[in-house]
Amino acid sequence: MSNKVPFSFIVVIGLMLFALFFGAGNLIFPPMLGQSAGINIWSANAGFLVTGVGLPLLGVLALGFSGKDDLQSLASRVHPVFGIVFTTVLYLAIGPLFAMPRTGNVSFEIGVKPFLPENSGSVPLLIFTIIFFGITCLFSLNPAKIVEIVGKILTPIKLTFIGILVIVAFVHPIGDFQAPTKNYTVQPFFNGFREGYLTMDTLASFVFGIIIIQAIKEKGAKTKKQIMIVCGKATGIAAFILAIIYTALSYMGASSVVKLGHLDNGGAILAKVSDYYFGAYGGILLGLMITVACLTTSVGLVSSCSSFFHKLFPKVSYKTIAISLSIFSAIVANIGLTQLIAISVPVLTAIYPLAIVLIFLTFLHSLFKGKAEVYQGSLLLTFIISLFDGLNEAGIHFSLINNFFSEILPMYEVGLGWIIPAIVGGLIGYGSSILREKLGLDHQLD
Repeated sequence: MSNKVPFSFIVVIGLMLFALFFGAGNLIFPPMLGQSAGINIWSANAGFLVTGVGLPLLGVLALGFSGKDDLQSLASRVHPVFGIVFTTVLYLAIGPLFAMPRTGNVSFEIGVKPFLPENSGSVPLLIFTIIFFGITCLFSLNPAKIVEIVGKILTPIKLTFIGILVIVAFVHPIGDFQAPTKNYTVQPFFNGFREGYLTMDTLASFVFGIIIIQAIKEKGAKTKKQIMIVCGKATGIAAFILAIIYTALSYMGASSVVKLGHLDNGGAILAKVSDYYFGAYGGILLGLMITVACLTTSVGLVSSCSSFFHKLFPKVSYKTIAISLSIFSAIVANIGLTQLIAISVPVLTAIYPLAIVLIFLTFLHSLFKGKAEVYQGSLLLTFIISLFDGLNEAGIHFSLINNFFSEILPMYEVGLGWIIPAIVGGLIGYGSSILREKLGLDHQLD
């Protein structure tokens, strides 16, 4: 198989996967986690790595393992209606509603705004987002070139920018770790785990996985075993780079408190740290790093979302959808970063557990013989719990229900109360399927 898929291509695929995942949230959230966790940084960072590295890459592998060509086919193992609804919601979340606009907004907030007068108004943001998403649209209109554009050109540039900053931060740390903030005083691992939700990478793994699997097939890998081996090597490369950079950024944030104090967001931390080490040149370095990081993710998202919606609505051309998504994202980006994050948190809290459970059920598919009832029972109970988690994040509290869940569900208080219901729901579904078999109503999905 090595003759069919050269190792050099596997490296390019690994770098491409890293570049697609490593976007706006991946830069701004680890430094904030580091500042908040303080002396508990290593535990919090471990939790973040689970949702920021482990689960996203498992999502890519799950897609390859399933043998399905897209997320809708995979999610349809639950039910065809679920397949359409879940896939559409996921693409909207990581596409035009949240992730895509965030790439443009973060690029402006960190890469451009610091160089503008304080009262510059909203026009610079408007101009920047038009240019940013114009470039994004231009790249995404030629999806066949995405491997070359992202893997061979943009990724090395981004790694160079990031590498300079994190190496200096490691060699010459700003100061010692300080006491953790309230949220990270207890259970820092689980707080870091939930912080990883904000990257949206586990959701994006189903989308980016399609690009990766298709690229691997085009290079000659045909069998499931071949695809998984190549995919495993590529994800290993991406995982190593992601883990190193996340840890470095968290470390940088934790060591910055003694000199810079606790700042409002990860973007401000990066800006201050860059200025601390490099002065005026730090702002330029950071601006380039942020813009390239966000651009690579934006190109991948527009390309993937356009392909999905074109398949869903074949009468509308890929080009028309790509242009429309780029324009819409440019408009939404002008709402502001803080508002985008505030709106996205409840939605992500509600749908993230569904994606996680779907990943693990995919790997266990053959164990329970693909019985639809297992998928349905597990995901139904998962969604009931995660829905109330999402409502809590939105400020909508049902005290009686929350108190009841807190008493009967382990880890409900840390946002992981859905784990036991997911297992119980799967067992109930399996028992139901056995009963159906005895009644001659066997129901399973390939």
